[in-house]
Formats: sequence, C-alpha cells, structure tokens
Amino acid sequence: NLGFLLRYWKRTDEPDALSIVEKTLDEMQMGGVYDHLGGGFHRYSTDREWRVPHFEKMLYDQALLTIAYTDAYLVTGNEAYALTAKQTLEYLLRDMKDTGGGFYSAEDADSEGEEGKFYLWTEDEVRKLLEEREAEAFVAAYNIEAGGNYLEEATGSRTGRNILYRERSLNDEARDIGASEEKLREVLDTAKEKLFRHRQGRVHPHRDDKILTDWNGLAIAALAKAGRALEEPRYTEAAAGAAEFILSEMRTEDGRLLHRYREGEAKVGAYTDDYAFMVWGLLELYESTFEPEYLKEAVTLNEDLIEHFWDTENGGFYFSADDGERLLIRTKEFYDGAIPSGNSVAMMNLLRLGRITGDSKMEDSASEIASSASQSVQKAPRAFTALLSSLDFGLGPTLEIVISGAAVAADTKEMLRAVSGTYAPHDIVLFRDPDGNCSAIDDIAPWVKEMGKVDDRAAAYVCEGRTCMLPTTDVGRLLEAIENRKGR
Repeated sequence: NLGFLLRYWKRTDEPDALSIVEKTLDEMQMGGVYDHLGGGFHRYSTDREWRVPHFEKMLYDQALLTIAYTDAYLVTGNEAYALTAKQTLEYLLRDMKDTGGGFYSAEDADSEGEEGKFYLWTEDEVRKLLEEREAEAFVAAYNIEAGGNYLEEATGSRTGRNILYRERSLNDEARDIGASEEKLREVLDTAKEKLFRHRQGRVHPHRDDKILTDWNGLAIAALAKAGRALEEPRYTEAAAGAAEFILSEMRTEDGRLLHRYREGEAKVGAYTDDYAFMVWGLLELYESTFEPEYLKEAVTLNEDLIEHFWDTENGGFYFSADDGERLLIRTKEFYDGAIPSGNSVAMMNLLRLGRITGDSKMEDSASEIASSASQSVQKAPRAFTALLSSLDFGLGPTLEIVISGAAVAADTKEMLRAVSGTYAPHDIVLFRDPDGNCSAIDDIAPWVKEMGKVDDRAAAYVCEGRTCMLPTTDVGRLLEAIENRKGR
C-alpha cells in the first residue's frame, strides 16, 4: 500500500499521498512494533498506536518494510528512514542469515513460554544496567514506567514490564531537558548498546530456520535496493550471496526452482510466488551490480514461469505448476495479502524484462494479467495495490536509461550514483562498458549495442520506448531528463 502511494504521489504530486506514507512510517518506527534495540519489525500491532505488538518477526515483513523505508528516504531525504532500513537489514544479517547465504523465515513471539519476554524490560533492570544519566534519558525517551506499560493479555493487569516505544521526536525530548539533539542521541545510543548486549544473553525466541525461495526473493530485492540507494555494499553482497544460494541449492537437475530448504535438503516444487519474487530480486540485484548474469537468470526463470504456470485461455499465472501435484482446481490469485500476489509481481517483472530485452511479447503477457484481474480490481481496488503499481509502470511514461562508460572510471560511477540516488519507479537502468566485454548485456538487450562513450567520457542515453534522446555526459542534464519526462 505504501509503495503504491509513493508511486501515486510521483505521478500526480498529490501531497496527501506522500503525507500518509510519512505519517505511517514515522509512527511505525517510533512504536513498539519496531525493535528499538535490535532492529526489525514485529509481525503486527494489536493497537492503533503501533505500541503493543505480536512479537513474532517475519522475513517478508523486514523485506517489504525495508523497501518502503528506502523508497521514502529517496523521496524525502529523511535520514531517519535510511537508519530504520539499515537497522532492519542489520537484524537480518545478524540473526536471520544462514551460513550458506540464504535467510531464515521467522522468529517466534515467545521465549521461555511467554510472549514478548525477550523484548520486555522492568524499570529496575534498566537503571541497574545504565549509568544514572543514561537511565534518566532512556526511561523518559522510551516511556518506561515503574509499574510497567505492558498489560497481561488475559487480565489486563500491569506486569511490571515495559515495551520500548517513543512518542516524541528526539528534538522535542532534547529541548525539554535543555540538551542538544546530537548529545541526547549519543547518550541514547550508548544506552541502547548496553541494553542490547545484555539482552543478547537472554533466552532467544525460537527461530524457524526454513529457507523459502519466495521470501528470500523479497529479501534479495530489499537488500539490493537498499545497497545501491544507501551506498552500503555489504547489503548488495548479502543479496548476491542469497541469490547464489537459491540458484545453486534450491533447483532441480533441469533448473526448476524448489520452494523449501532446511538442514541440507531442498524439496517441494516451486510456486508462482517463488518464481515471481526471485525474478524481482534478480532484477534489483542487476541494477545494484550490473552483472548481466543476474538478468540472464531472471529471463530463464521467467521463461519457466510462463511455460509451467501460465493460463493460456484467460491470462495470468496459476499458483501451482502444470506438472505439480494434481489438484481439483488450480487457483489463481491476484489479491494482495501480507505479501503482494505473485501475479502482481510477475506483471511488473514482465514489463521490466520486456523493456530490457525489447521482447514485446512479455509486455503483452503483462497486459493479459491486468485484463484477467480487471473485474476484481474494479470491485475493490484497495485490495490490489501491488497490481496497480505494476499498471502504473505499464502506463508510463517509462524511461530506459543506459549508462555507457568504463566501469572503473570516476565519471561512470558518478552517473550511476546519481541514478541510484533518485526515486524513479518508472525507469529501468542498464549499464554497458564499451572498454570491457559487452557481449553478455548486448545479447540480452540487443538494442543497446551501439551505445558507447562520447568523447571518451561516460555517456547517458535516456530513451522512451527505446526512442532515445541525444546522449549526455552531464549528470545534471541526465537528472533533468529523468524528472522532466513527457507526460509527467
């Protein structure tokens, strides 16, 4: 929903769309639904203020929220959004990453038989672990009460323990105590580090160590997007590691994806979500590394998806493969639940791959998905915002941006950095190094073959429907062309 609203704001300049996104993200990152010590988000809130969570943590939530916070950062420049995205990914890298590179599915809400015990604090605990000045600041900033702010679910009585949440900005807290925001942040960061180290010694919630292809696809997309937008190479490397794990360990001998991996065993044939989300992850990973191999794998997986899941009569993808388990009815989902539907993501993938490869059949298939879902969408559009985001991309104006230059050159890196730092959800970005081996990208996207440097400098080609403007070597003109596209 937040991703759709950002796209809607980009298309219309409607300020309410952006303010809804900002309000929601602000409240979530301040509330108890966010883990203020260890990063990451709990599964959902049980109250309208985002304070009291169900303490389970899901991989897909971390991925989708990272994408939301990263995109919001690109739009607003609000460093708090970048920090939340980073802390969420640090949680994944620390607690949810398998030694092989894939990511586990979830952490339970309970530890030692009690929901939330791992995350809750008494005031006495906090004061014993912190210096007086740190404790005073932390107790005030995170709303810790002597009797506890966490109520026993069955009786509604106070337990003496506290959920950590914030109600006010650091600037407001600092003004009340006569300190600078920077100094208060330093004190609170020190306090949080001490409490986090102590919490690490507690009995941790049980971890669901299944590695699921679809949820890992979302994690790869999030890590790759954040890696390039926030200029954090570790995230891109982690995305590449997870992709390598899925592509090498979770496939059949003939290259088909498998759905689940645990303790050295991969099994269960993949579903539409597995293929669609992995292709999404690979597309994001390409735009963060510009390694053509990721595009090649995305095209291959997309071909498998079409061959085994496509409804040739009505359009759209069935959830299960044509050679999978025999079912009375092969279902086809367009509705977005806790995660976007496989058809919605597959529609976006088809549009992006169509623009990249020049294969118009992919865009035709994307149009068939929209047509197949149209009656349901018209009845309840709010239930299909991922598909509507794909429709937004398809309606354009969409730009194909090709950067041509030496990979190691400063001017090439400057252009790529400028594009990565822009919220441009309607664009695809390709890279071509005329000084290197261009055969791989030229094979995948033949229309870029003649795009080279200009006067031995990195050049940007900005195209719409592969009709291109004259190349530019000026970063400012590149960004101006992106912003001032036709039909804005």
